Amino acid sequence: MKLILNLLVNGFAVFVAAYLLPGVHIDGYLTAIIVSIGLGIINIFIKPIFILFTLPINIVTLGLFTFIINGLMVLLVSSFIPGFAVDSFVWAMAFSFVLWAVNFVLNSLTK
Repeated sequence: MKLILNLLVNGFAVFVAAYLLPGVHIDGYLTAIIVSIGLGIINIFIKPIFILFTLPINIVTLGLFTFIINGLMVLLVSSFIPGFAVDSFVWAMAFSFVLWAVNFVLNSLTK
């Protein structure tokens, strides 16, 4: 049950983030849920590899390079999910930040 609730909250967060940012386009709520699933899969399998390879840069920038990696993950998801488009890398980073903020608020409300 908690997995389904997290999926719905993440889908809503993707939908809200896409609504707030004019450079991010999403077709509907079902696409938002698919995007949240895609981001979850990418964050489990691909993101740790990117973080491992960029560990020296991440250490030098005190972890701020992770924002760039998050933007790249959003661009990767937008490239293979139809109905989800991000105009540029800057919008992908902004989407990642807004998605984090909305998820933080929504998850604190559901606990």
